[in-house]
Amino acid sequence: MLKQVKAFFRPFERVSSRQRLAAVGLWVGILLLWWVLSALGTRHIFPSPAQVWQGLANLFNEGLIVHIFSSLGLATQAIAISLLFSLLVVYLSPLPALKPLALFLSKCRYLPLTGITFYLAILVKDARTMQVSVLTVFMSLYFITSLLAVLKDIPTDEIDHARSLKCSRWEVLWEVVIKGRLDYVIDVLRQNLAIVWMMLVTVESILVAAGGLGVLIKNSDKFMNHGRIVALQLVILLLGLLLDWGLQTLRKGLFRYSTF
Repeated sequence: MLKQVKAFFRPFERVSSRQRLAAVGLWVGILLLWWVLSALGTRHIFPSPAQVWQGLANLFNEGLIVHIFSSLGLATQAIAISLLFSLLVVYLSPLPALKPLALFLSKCRYLPLTGITFYLAILVKDARTMQVSVLTVFMSLYFITSLLAVLKDIPTDEIDHARSLKCSRWEVLWEVVIKGRLDYVIDVLRQNLAIVWMMLVTVESILVAAGGLGVLIKNSDKFMNHGRIVALQLVILLLGLLLDWGLQTLRKGLFRYSTF
């Protein structure tokens, strides 16, 4: 028993799936215990589990499911547009004429949200389109950055091998870069999906009438209803984890040879 416990504190130690599950359960138990203890007394930072449960029940009665689908619809639309645009830019970046454009867009990820939304508000009049545009712009900048890193990490041996098979330059681009790295695209999408959830509250406040989880959080914060706020945060976290698991499962199902 002592040997098994020591295994958890040795770097790069291999543990069984049961041991990993036990470690996760231990941390979840510690977190729940800390939550319960921190909610005791008259003054506390976090609402009690009972308050969060009550807030979740109230949100469900007020149409939580509708707001979830509104947020998912907004995120899906923005992700689809940004992914298509990013793939087009990155796949054409091996062309010397277009590589500076891809690098410039990657550097634009340091721009603040306020500056970009100001100019988008001038160009876009519809509020829903404004929401999609803001998410699309920021998702595209991070997608391009991650996909350029994938492109840079392609071993030169793979390119040389394709050339030795008498492939033209465009065939090398198609076989090695596009087809050969489709599994990486799904993983990049999975990693950058968190940006959407991080920005939901800000972006959905642009159009309150459209609803969404961000609107619910903003309204709950206005009335200082901390039970509802924590409940919504947990819903967003669980949805994000579910989407992450779904993309990971999709990648493993479509690309069984993938080793990362």
